[in-house]
Amino acid sequence: MSPILLDEVSFFDVVWWMIMVFFFTMAIWVFIAVFADIFRRNDLSGLMKAFWVLLIFILPFLGVLIYLIARPKMTEQDRRMMEQYETQARRAAGYSATDEIARAQQLKDSGAITTEEFESIKRRALA
Repeated sequence: MSPILLDEVSFFDVVWWMIMVFFFTMAIWVFIAVFADIFRRNDLSGLMKAFWVLLIFILPFLGVLIYLIARPKMTEQDRRMMEQYETQARRAAGYSATDEIARAQQLKDSGAITTEEFESIKRRALA
C-alpha cells in the first residue's frame, strides 16, 4: 500500500472526509442517546428494554427510527426531571422561593387564584 501524498489530496477530498466524520459522529451520538433513554426509562419492563436493544443491534438505523417514532413524547418521569431542572436553573439564577410564594399570596388575596392553585405554587416553589 502506497502512502498518500499531499499533492494527491484535493480540497474536496478534505471536505468530504469532514462531512463523513461529522455524520459518523452524529450517528454514534444518536445511538448513545437512544440507549441511554431506553435504560433510563422506568415505564419499560426489562423484556421490552431487551427487545429494543436487540432491534437496534439487528437493524441499527431502522431500529432507532422505529424507537424514536414509537416512544411516547413525554412520560411522567420526563416531566418530573424537567421540573427539577427548571427549579435548579431558577435557583441558580437568583430565584427566591419566598418571592414566588409572596406573589402567589398576593394573587390569592386578590382572588385571581384559588387556594388549591396557591398550594400547588407553594409546593413547586419549595421543591
